[in-house]
Amino acid sequence: MRLALLFSPQGSQTVGMGRELAERSSAARAVFDEADATLGWPVSATCWEGPADRLNDTRQTQPCLLATSIAAFRAFEQRGAPAPEVVAGHSVGEFAALVVADVLTLPAALRLVSRRGELMAGADRQGGMAAVLGLDRAAVESVVTGIARPTQLSVANDNAPGQVVISGERSVLDAAEEPLRAAGAKRFVRLAVSGAFHSPLMAGIADELTAAFETEEWRDAQMAVMSNATAERLTDATRIRALLAEQVRSPVEWVGCVQRMVADGVSTMIECGAGAALVGMVKRIAPAVRTGTVSDPETLEGALELVARPAHVTA
Repeated sequence: MRLALLFSPQGSQTVGMGRELAERSSAARAVFDEADATLGWPVSATCWEGPADRLNDTRQTQPCLLATSIAAFRAFEQRGAPAPEVVAGHSVGEFAALVVADVLTLPAALRLVSRRGELMAGADRQGGMAAVLGLDRAAVESVVTGIARPTQLSVANDNAPGQVVISGERSVLDAAEEPLRAAGAKRFVRLAVSGAFHSPLMAGIADELTAAFETEEWRDAQMAVMSNATAERLTDATRIRALLAEQVRSPVEWVGCVQRMVADGVSTMIECGAGAALVGMVKRIAPAVRTGTVSDPETLEGALELVARPAHVTA
């Protein structure tokens, strides 16, 4: 069996996340304690008790998701789970992947995602994002490039076949809905975000993150890390850091990441974190891959059973 661990994106957060794992696993509990001490505010209480409007504020969401993902991983690890061959996270989840790969310490990653959340919360409110369902990426790009410049509107997330997110100026997003529906989109869903993330409009935030990254220590990865920006396997700390800053203004190439892992022989993917969004995408991209999640004690047991069974999936 060749195992990949995946780490949940923003939008996965729910009040109560990680609480049951922390009650059952000393390793998971230690993660939340470390997050509280590192950031000086109650990350654990925000995850477990909310309220929802606080948890959904990206300044809290991002550190809370990171803590929950690492708590899930540590609970999995504490029970004797095998080490993964490769790790991958979607957007903010990439920071959790870097902690597991020992590129960043947990406190360093918490400080950086906290800064990332602050920057994203202060993004230009004239930007926004929308999910386009029912069209593939090529079709979405054909429509988008026909109505706007890349600096106005672009593909932000290539999540799965028929699930593409676009990002850009709000007025241009509004103008894109009708032509996308005419091209065959089944749904056009505006996302509740404060800016045009993963687009060229985030160039300023990328520069700010580059500066923030200089304040922390980075190490070469102990296992392969998939880059959201390029869908390549990385271990070199310098390149990982450069692409992680680039990520906020570049599309999340999630389809490419999954396809690359499958091509490299990965047969099992386990999502550690607050939900199952990523394994849902994996099932659409690569249906033959075995998938599981670690988000609570029940799913932890299921994931442990899954990795204990032999896999016979080939790329």
